[in-house]
Amino acid sequence: TGTVAASGTLGSLIPPSVLLVLYGVYAQVSVGQLFMAGFLPGLLSALLYILMIVARVRINPALAGDAQVSSNWQEKWQALKGIWPLPVLIAAVLGGIFMGFFSPTEAGAIGTSFAALIALTRGTLTRTAIKQALISTAISTASIFIILIGSLFFTRFLALSGVPVAFSNLILGVSTETWWIIVSVALIYLVLGMFIDSIGLLLLTLPLILPLLQGADINLVWFGIIIIKLLEIGLVTPPIGLNVYVIKGALGKSVELAEVFKGVTWFIVMDLVALLFIILIPALSLYLPQQMF
Repeated sequence: TGTVAASGTLGSLIPPSVLLVLYGVYAQVSVGQLFMAGFLPGLLSALLYILMIVARVRINPALAGDAQVSSNWQEKWQALKGIWPLPVLIAAVLGGIFMGFFSPTEAGAIGTSFAALIALTRGTLTRTAIKQALISTAISTASIFIILIGSLFFTRFLALSGVPVAFSNLILGVSTETWWIIVSVALIYLVLGMFIDSIGLLLLTLPLILPLLQGADINLVWFGIIIIKLLEIGLVTPPIGLNVYVIKGALGKSVELAEVFKGVTWFIVMDLVALLFIILIPALSLYLPQQMF
């Protein structure tokens, strides 16, 4: 359960990511650069997860369970044939963005068209499927825009009250060192991430954080990846870890909530290690954007 809950957070960092798009639009940073910047940190997080799982299973083989599945190469190939559309779709969308063929907004429409074409060739593009897809899209989009509208009102209020300037002066008044700003922002996101949804937290805090980052002349692409990683951690951190509750809801009474939170503990540790790497080695986030753009 911990593996599934924690792995679900990787989608926030590995493109395409809604959080990266929202951050890019709000901070006026290239979404393409953010997608490239999140790629290596996302792979690092996945690698740390794998290493931790392997190490724990070697120390305590009982963690892996007793289930064994044997299959030949023909069966494996048949299983892989069924998933080919997914990597092709992802490669087409991300490749087009990175190579400059279309913008991230246009990529959404192109990705939808590709997905519809794949569903058509498989015979699953029914009237019911289209209706459900449109309803799900409308609900997801509406919820994001409601939060966005609220954040715009909040931003206007903050601008009139002078809170961002006061907040920046408060942080920079202690020290103008980059490490102090990182620690301050990280603590804010780690604490608030325990109680607030990631999209809401991002949109509510950016009006305060961005003036501070701009005043300290901090690279917004690099720090954007740090913020998204902090939001990832919040998705599995008690007491409100959203992914944990999703797993609990899916499994019902077959697993206790405390057991799922216990399962994600080691993954949170690995996330903190990955966060440390991202902070100490900016090139981990900035190398690919610098090469591509």
